[in-house]
Amino acid sequence: MSRWRTSTRSGGFTAARVISGVGAVFALIEVLYILMILFGANQANAFFRFIQQLAEPLALFFPGLFQLGNANLDVIVNYGLAAVFWLVVTGLLARVVAR
Repeated sequence: MSRWRTSTRSGGFTAARVISGVGAVFALIEVLYILMILFGANQANAFFRFIQQLAEPLALFFPGLFQLGNANLDVIVNYGLAAVFWLVVTGLLARVVAR
């Protein structure tokens, strides 16, 4: 009987780890996009466009939320908030699943 409980419990923890991992990947995409913008990556490059196509939908409603007058600062704040959002939301979901 204790073996059954162990396997059920570890399954919940495995799902929680997957959820946390997905959130970390989403946040990493946002951070990578921020860094590429800040360091002036070639926007015609295929890799830049790929990351941009991933980052923009993942940012949800955050782009344009704050307009601070500096384009780089706007990107840092808005996409940075999106990255933090994904880490917090998936962290909370992982906790619920792990219970």
